[in-house]
Amino acid sequence: MISLSINNVPVMVEEGSTILEAARSIGIKIPTLCHMKELSELGACRVCVVEVKGMRNLVAACEYPVYEGMEVFTTTQRVLNARKITLELILSDHRKDCLSCERNTNCELQRLAYKYGCDANKFAGETRNFVYDDSTDYLVRDNSKCILCRRCIAVCKKAQGVGVIGANERGFKTHVACAFDMNLKNTPCVGCGQCITVCPTGALKEKEEIVRVQEALSNPEKYVIVGTAPSVRAALGETFDQPLGTNVQGKINTALRYLGFKKVFDVNCSADFTIMEEAHELVERINGNGTLPMFTSCCPAWVSYAEKNYPELLPNLSTCKSPQQMFGALVKHIFAKKNNIDPSNVFVVSVMPCTAKKNEKKRTFTEGLPDIDAVLTTRELARLIQENGILLNELPDGETDSPFGEYTGAGIIFGATGGVMEAALRTAVSVLEPNANYTKLEFNEVRGLKGVKEASYQIAGKSLKIAVVNGLNNAKALCEKIKSGECDYHFVEVMTCHGGCVMGGGQPIKATFVKHKNEVAAKRASVLYDADKAMYNRRSHKNSSVQSVYAEFLDKPCGNLAHKLLHTSYSAKPPYVKE
Repeated sequence: MISLSINNVPVMVEEGSTILEAARSIGIKIPTLCHMKELSELGACRVCVVEVKGMRNLVAACEYPVYEGMEVFTTTQRVLNARKITLELILSDHRKDCLSCERNTNCELQRLAYKYGCDANKFAGETRNFVYDDSTDYLVRDNSKCILCRRCIAVCKKAQGVGVIGANERGFKTHVACAFDMNLKNTPCVGCGQCITVCPTGALKEKEEIVRVQEALSNPEKYVIVGTAPSVRAALGETFDQPLGTNVQGKINTALRYLGFKKVFDVNCSADFTIMEEAHELVERINGNGTLPMFTSCCPAWVSYAEKNYPELLPNLSTCKSPQQMFGALVKHIFAKKNNIDPSNVFVVSVMPCTAKKNEKKRTFTEGLPDIDAVLTTRELARLIQENGILLNELPDGETDSPFGEYTGAGIIFGATGGVMEAALRTAVSVLEPNANYTKLEFNEVRGLKGVKEASYQIAGKSLKIAVVNGLNNAKALCEKIKSGECDYHFVEVMTCHGGCVMGGGQPIKATFVKHKNEVAAKRASVLYDADKAMYNRRSHKNSSVQSVYAEFLDKPCGNLAHKLLHTSYSAKPPYVKE
């Protein structure tokens, strides 16, 4: 252990700790703009500088290691002046349209500039030529708001292993972009949106569809239906000052009705359909010597990654559509039919924690119609609610509509890493061993935030080997092991975002200090697991709406009619696709 003092307060930390870590351990906050623990520790922004007794120059707290007897001062006048000048220099090359920026009041640069009393125009002068890239269906990059913190570069390369962006050119002309300044659309980007969630300003954002949804709601010829994903209820409240880990699904239902949606359904219900199809598909593959291991197909960023990087493993992907796409197909071709509504007049909106879902909506069509018409992220739904003057915290809890508003606990836990696997196991064991009284509901081995989780279960006299992966870097390593024959799994769940959908690229953005201080992923996931525990039915095959739809329209899981409506196919795509 190392003994030092910070602002004359004694502190003991482990050897190898940085000044920043030592300060946080005793409740002292040192500001940062570029730092992300274990991902970006460059000391590039210089906002975290502190004074160390005996040293001539200020040092960057995020990268400077502590030593025995060190005396650190974080708020001397010299330090405060240095931070203020650094921030003013950053602001000199920053487009300062804060009032019309989607990150207004939730911008780390804005907060620090206010805190240190910065003059935004003190160093006004020449600015860089900025790049604006809106080539994709899911993301917009506006370099006029980029502060070159390089967080997006770090998360794309180190956390996801994709690495489609970097720092181009040098000196004053330095800017973040793709190789050769090509459009993001022409790169192996998978649309996960993790770069958005770590951006301290408004340089990165999702491509909004709020206007399209408002136009549909205002069109009397459109029958507009909405469904929310499991993870939305676990995070939306944060944008309305609710504590981390607050379930606001009831208030979401009421708010959506106030907005004018004809029917408020829940994507949890189509998650139950996904499990019915996926569990039966797994059993068919096991019993019929099909391609194993079978990978989950719920995460569109993972599917895109597989198509671009592992075409030889595409036969391993489940052919099930994701819950979002199943939701649209079920609404347009079963709900509409049952209620004598022309499917072409049905406009289906999904609310997702994920930016890749915006790209996925173009992937599957049923009978010539897109399954999903518009995708709102959790952040977009928050803005839509606020724009309409709806006070979410004061709303009464509302219920979802029938039939696609009923769901089980299995559908809820989809949003956490391991949730799809656990939900599938609850039903798969009943399919593999239908006459057994299998009471196990909680598969704790697949829960938690570990990057790779493995387990083996004895079911119907067979050993079922499974793996759960979150983060594409972890997925890549596992895919390589599977290709080399090192692993013999039967079923593998892959989620692109660390922690699962609760930490998706469309969720409310938390400052890095908040992420370090709070286990954001764990608290959001606890919402889903608590809701699951409170459900009477916790297995997807116990959902009465699911049972009735199969009986009346689909015959059986993985049957011909189910395949037509609820399954899809994949195609290999080269990593770089030129326009």
